[in-house]
Order: sequence, then structure tokens, then C-alpha cells
Amino acid sequence: MEVKEKLAKVIAFSNHKGGVGKTCSACNIGAGLARKGKKILLVDIDPQANLTASLGLNVGESNVYQLLLKNCAPEQTIYNVYENIDIIPGTLDLAGAEIELSVEIGREKLLGKALKSILHKYDYVLIDCPPSLGILTTNALAFADEVIIPLSAEPLSMQGVEKLVQIIEKVQDSVNTDLKLGGVLITRFDGRKILNKELAEVIEDFFKETTFKTRIRDNVSLAEAPHSKKDIFRYSAKCNGALDYESVCEELLMRN
Repeated sequence: MEVKEKLAKVIAFSNHKGGVGKTCSACNIGAGLARKGKKILLVDIDPQANLTASLGLNVGESNVYQLLLKNCAPEQTIYNVYENIDIIPGTLDLAGAEIELSVEIGREKLLGKALKSILHKYDYVLIDCPPSLGILTTNALAFADEVIIPLSAEPLSMQGVEKLVQIIEKVQDSVNTDLKLGGVLITRFDGRKILNKELAEVIEDFFKETTFKTRIRDNVSLAEAPHSKKDIFRYSAKCNGALDYESVCEELLMRN
């Protein structure tokens, strides 16, 4: 009987609204899972490359742009950050990738095609998407097993979310029938504020059981950690932000 090789679960972190904790969540969920013994590959496809910068990586010539558009082997673009955590860094060169990718054959599946050969090396591949719904995000969704949507418990947080859900459904119908909504993660939550509580309830009512039970509390350490080039666990392991992201990782492992 043939035994199938175990492949990584691919999760895209997507929201076309900026400032909702997308990069923060990709970074710290990756770090939290690595602390639990999982082998993690982070992929930064945001031209702002905030995930790359927040982990203190100096981008060399080998990065996700080279992977997507210059046929660079994935092994040449991978950098080790900590034990159990590797990253394929982002770069400002991606800013023009939307135009360059528009003429590529099979452009929606370039990321998946490029990384397929290394999926057996990891337990999770976490993709930090740009705050847009263009071809880079479509590549991530076409490759992913599931997508996590971070949503801040703030006014206007739900604005445009319906459009994102429609994009996910279109990807499911056309290029990735296995894609599912893995979860909605409420971020920047302050339980002392009535408005935050009301917005969190609206989010939970809209997304039902797909909403993570854990809410990421508004925590200054989560803002400070990227400036120190560390994930939240290495920056302040006992702060509320670290406790919350550890709880999310436990939920994620239970779901999977």
C-alpha cells in the first residue's frame, strides 16, 4: 500500500483593509506554532515586506519576487529565522509584480507551482498577503488550504469584508475548490470599550462558528515587538498579546 507523503497545511492571512493585525497575526501564530514543535515556513508576498522587517531580516537578492518571476529555486529563497521558523522574504520589487504577472501564463498558480516541491518539509506554510485583492493575493488563495481573516474590533472593520468573502468564493469556484475559510480572528480588542464589545458581537454573528473564540487584546507589546525585530514570545512572553496568540495556536491545532 502506497503511503502518501505528509504535506504542509497552507494558510493565507488576508484582508484588503490595512492595520487590522494581518502581519502581526501571521508572524505570531507562526512563532507560536514553532514553539509547539511545528516546522513553519512564512511567505511574505506583501510589497511592504513588513513581516520580513519585523523579524529583522535583511533581504538579499533571493526573495519572493525572484521566486515568482525569475524562476529562482525555492531553496535559494528560504532564510532561517529561529528554530523551526523559515521565511521567504518580501521585497519592494513586488510593487510592480501585478503588471508583470498579468502577462504570465497560469499567473494565479505561480506561487503554488513554485513551492509545491518543498511542502513536505513543513507542517505549516503561512502566507502574509498584501492589503489588496490583486493577483498576489489571488496567488495565495489559489495555493492555500484555508484563509484566516484578521478583523479589528474597530469602526469600519467590516467595511468591504463582504467583497473579500466574494473573492474567496470566486477562487473556490475557479482555481481552488479545496479552499475554505479557516477562521476570522478578532484583533485590537479592548473589553472595557462598549463599542469594541458590540463590534466583536457583530463579527461573531456574521461569521458564526468560523470566528476564533480567542480575541487578541489591544496590547502595546504587540506594537513594540516588530521594532525590536522579534515575535511577541521572544519580546514579552507573559504579556496579554503572547497569551492570546498562544491560545489562538491551540485553537488552530484543535481545528486541524
